[in-house]
Amino acid sequence: MRLPTDGVQAFVLIAELGSYHRAAEALGLTQTALTRRIQKLEGFLGLTLLDRTTRTVRLSSVGSEFLPLATRLIADFTQGIERLRTTSRLSVGDVTVATLQSVAFRQLPDVLHAYARDYPQNRVQILERSGGLVTEAVRQGEADFGIHIQQEDDADLVEDRLMRDPLVLICHRGHALASAGAIRWADLSGVDLITLGGASGNRRLIEAELTTAGLPGRGRFVVESTPTAIALVSAGVGAAILPAASRATSIVEELVEVLLTEPVIHRTISLVRRRNVSLTPAASAFYTVLKTRLSVATA
Repeated sequence: MRLPTDGVQAFVLIAELGSYHRAAEALGLTQTALTRRIQKLEGFLGLTLLDRTTRTVRLSSVGSEFLPLATRLIADFTQGIERLRTTSRLSVGDVTVATLQSVAFRQLPDVLHAYARDYPQNRVQILERSGGLVTEAVRQGEADFGIHIQQEDDADLVEDRLMRDPLVLICHRGHALASAGAIRWADLSGVDLITLGGASGNRRLIEAELTTAGLPGRGRFVVESTPTAIALVSAGVGAAILPAASRATSIVEELVEVLLTEPVIHRTISLVRRRNVSLTPAASAFYTVLKTRLSVATA
């Protein structure tokens, strides 16, 4: 049998007000309904808590002993409920988000700055992952939600698209292809390419298209992160195939973007979360900020 907390609340109020009538009015109950609550509580305990006559009500000896415990129980319950209401109203709490390294490096700082300003009480943990490892972190519950490359429909996951950008060739201004406005994939023959390997979500797209163009699926230099690829291009090691949203040219002035065509291949970045699992108020607020700011920024 469950503890009749409504009976405990009624008992404490009767003890405080010294009257069934006043307690019933305070709770918005009839005296009959209030009496039922007390009877249910006493039945649960197997003890008489209140001695009542037609004119007076007073605590039994057991009731006097039980009152401090009952008062603490109601106070703790009330405070706990109020904390939950505050958490919901103010979206207070911790958030863990798994994200692609490239997004963490380029898009996330501005969004985090806005979120920190609006929710100064909250702590955010960023799990930087490559490709499918973002999805797995969400699936395993390591992260509240993730930012990954959009995948095929998954019955366990829900996705919301953030941005869609083409793959481009990033090269130094002194590179032979720097002046080209666009270049076909097939024309990359002989270029020292820097491609993403490891668990990169772009790896499959890039390797498939290079192979279709009759070129080796992997570049001469294979790295695991966008910042490393950009650093190698900046040093003149080669040219990298990256998403346009990497914004390499804004990081290093000497770099240029050349659109890869025939075909133009797009990468889609999405928010991903577990289906039928509610986000905490804090995570929901961050999810909304990301969806709003990144979707607008890349529209």
